[in-house]
Amino acid sequence: MENLWRVATGQDPNPEDYTGIEFWSNPERAGWLTKQGDYIKTWRRRWFVLKQGKLFWFKDPAAAAAPSSVPRGVISAATSLTVKGAEDVLHKPFSFELSTPHSTMFFVADCDKDKEDWINSIGRAIVLHSRSHAHSEVLDYENKATNS
Repeated sequence: MENLWRVATGQDPNPEDYTGIEFWSNPERAGWLTKQGDYIKTWRRRWFVLKQGKLFWFKDPAAAAAPSSVPRGVISAATSLTVKGAEDVLHKPFSFELSTPHSTMFFVADCDKDKEDWINSIGRAIVLHSRSHAHSEVLDYENKATNS
């Protein structure tokens, strides 16, 4: 039933979002977080993997362990704006938010150290991937300007 809901509401990730990324091997960060649903605002514990500027989530670690696995969701750091604590918004300890131009997602870690580690890892990925994205735009712009 849940899979039908995810398909009907467009929550299934696009294979282009994860093809070519070996999320099952040597992730930059992996662990449990509790995530608020996008449409139905319930809280569910999910296994998260950060790899190559993408934040993937799965039902559990076993679901993330094979090349044939399909993530339940993917967020690109390149399209993310901010990651910061959200205790004042959610009134939940160890909570944080990740904002994109289209939405804000909320997460709860198991402890303050995990929360800070996730914020730092995701923040680093945002800076790294937005900088490389901006750099490629500058190079593309420069190439167009010199070829005109």
